[in-house]
Amino acid sequence: MNKKAVVLLSGGLDSATVLALALKQGYECFTLSFDYGQRHSSELAASEVLSKHMGASAHKVVKLDLRTIGGSALTDTDIEVPTHESEGIPVTYVPARNTVFLSIALGWAEVLEASDLFIGVNAVDYSGYPDCRPEFISAFESMANLATKAGVEGQPFKIHTPLIDLTKAQIIQQGVDAGVDYAMTVSCYAANTAGEACGECDSCRLRKQGFADADLLDSTRYIA
Repeated sequence: MNKKAVVLLSGGLDSATVLALALKQGYECFTLSFDYGQRHSSELAASEVLSKHMGASAHKVVKLDLRTIGGSALTDTDIEVPTHESEGIPVTYVPARNTVFLSIALGWAEVLEASDLFIGVNAVDYSGYPDCRPEFISAFESMANLATKAGVEGQPFKIHTPLIDLTKAQIIQQGVDAGVDYAMTVSCYAANTAGEACGECDSCRLRKQGFADADLLDSTRYIA
């Protein structure tokens, strides 16, 4: 029987690549997405389609409402999504998002008796988010093995971050090699209801540059 893994799947380029890599390694994948009050639901629709298309065993959407604390352009409509690169941690950073997401993924993994979690964090083209750094992942993994029945009983959890040291171009190349159809993914911070990307936000900028650097056709569906 294949080893089980919980894979955080946003519906974007990075998480779709991670799912493909986990499947390629022989894991039975259970994908997890979050309806957390983000600006649009296009990425959630994409995650469901991707999970089924790529062969995950199950897909779960957990509803949270991070709009209640705000503090991010992705959860507060009074904060505009930036279209230019800025200094420091950008306003698209969502406070505690990866901490919350990984915590719920950890809980589901324990229920499934899965020891492996996959997340598409990146410390190269990562927009400066503090919860995408190796230090955070290492600290969370230590906490996971202290805070769970499985961890205490000698069944430790491993958090896999296969994209952590890759450029966006390298991520895209690995995904293409693994058969990812990037036209099915939605990475844009301000996509429309059809899942078409704005082409101007930080996420779109990094994605465009990644395809250009990889010398590959950008299959992203942009707003005309």
